[in-house]
Amino acid sequence: MGYRRRASPLHAARAAVGCGLCAALALTALLYDHPLVLGAVLVAALGAGLAAGVGRELRRTLLYAIPFTLVIALLNPLVSHQGLTVIAWFEPPLIGRLDITLEAVVYGGLLGLRALAMIVCFALFTFVVDPDELLRLFRRVSMRSALTATLATRMVPVLQRDGQRIADAQRCRPGIPPSRLTLVRAVAGGALDRAVEVAAALEVRGYGALRRPPRMRRPWSRHDLAFGAAALAVLALAVGGRLAGAAAFEAYPLIEGSWSVATFTFAAAFVVVSLLPFLDRKGIGGTLAQSARFPSANSPAAPSRSAEADR
Repeated sequence: MGYRRRASPLHAARAAVGCGLCAALALTALLYDHPLVLGAVLVAALGAGLAAGVGRELRRTLLYAIPFTLVIALLNPLVSHQGLTVIAWFEPPLIGRLDITLEAVVYGGLLGLRALAMIVCFALFTFVVDPDELLRLFRRVSMRSALTATLATRMVPVLQRDGQRIADAQRCRPGIPPSRLTLVRAVAGGALDRAVEVAAALEVRGYGALRRPPRMRRPWSRHDLAFGAAALAVLALAVGGRLAGAAAFEAYPLIEGSWSVATFTFAAAFVVVSLLPFLDRKGIGGTLAQSARFPSANSPAAPSRSAEADR
């Protein structure tokens, strides 16, 4: 699973804007303990994924993330004995009495909900933000680091596919199948050969000079402005609400939290602000054509004139 360019407003926005929206939602999940706000962040991230056409990918992420968050929720009452409301206790041998408090159970659920919200936010970042365009932002700052990161993100999937093909070929041979160490040795040997070829190709293309590349100016589109404003609004709501004491919630020593209409409105504002830019779907087709001017290894290549003539 990874980035694939789709016809959605979020994919049409530039990488920095999409990254900012995902980061703002993740920061909100870190700043608040109130279950309404954490649930709102989760709903906003899932809604953005569905509106961007990556709902199937997020569903696969949830299949792995939900068991992990359940483990967090179940472990916290066993390791944390804070709280005043004891709902169960037992005495395992060699350990002594263990008290299970209601506050520890609730806080464990909050930790699991926060972890789930952050996992979905980072998964959304993976599926809707072009990694090539994101790395392109840093190449004028440190070209060596940007080039290394770009090669790493490109070569790891290639080596994975090489390993799968070699394993399939080895299983077709008669006799005892080779061990995993043999497979790793074959993939490592192929990686060394590929590294020499990549280095030669980079040298031919002039990467050895390490000159600072020219700035690629790209005009801001309506989707860039809309999602940029949404990211700033989410950030302002999160930081401003935190400073103002909105959506306060305490699990220890007793459960205390605000459940007023203002708290529900504050939590709903994160969902509305995050999903509002998806209402504008104009110009999405034009951004696919514009991506040909700023190509990415993950974006579909535009057909050449010779290919169109052959048709």
